[in-house]
Amino acid sequence: MANLNLNKVILAGKLTADPELKKTTANDTSVCSFTVAVNRRFTRAGEQQQADFINCVAWRQQAELLSRYFRKGSSVCIVGNIQNRSWTDQQGNKRYTTEVIVDELNFVDSKSEGPNRDFSPDAAPQPAYSTAPAELTKFEEADEDDLPF
Repeated sequence: MANLNLNKVILAGKLTADPELKKTTANDTSVCSFTVAVNRRFTRAGEQQQADFINCVAWRQQAELLSRYFRKGSSVCIVGNIQNRSWTDQQGNKRYTTEVIVDELNFVDSKSEGPNRDFSPDAAPQPAYSTAPAELTKFEEADEDDLPF
C-alpha cells in the first residue's frame, strides 16, 4: 500500500473582521491572523444553515495583500493546510489551536462588490508589461460566413 500524506484545505467564505497586519519581532516578517466564516447547510426539520468560523494565518506577501485589499465581509477563497499548535499561557495552562496556514489567497468579490477596497490606480501595483501580444489586443468585426463553425 502506498504511503499517502496530504494536508490541503480550500475555503471560500467571508472575513469576520478587518485583517490586522503585524510584524514579528525577530525578523520583521509580516503576519496576519484572521477568521473566515463558511456557511454549512444541513437539514433538520427543514433547511437550515450554520456557519463555521475557521481561524487562518497568512504570512509575508499574502499577509500584506490581505491587509491592503480585504475588509470585514469581503469574500475570499483560500488554499492552505491545517496546522495544530500548542503553548502554555501565562497561568501555566496548556492551550491548543487549529488553524489554516494560507498558501494561496484569491479575490472573489468584483471591484464594485467588495466592501470599500481601494482600487485606485495608485493603490495596486500595475504590471510593467502586457501579457497579451499587441496583435491580440485589437478586435476586428468578423463576418459570420468566415467563422469555421
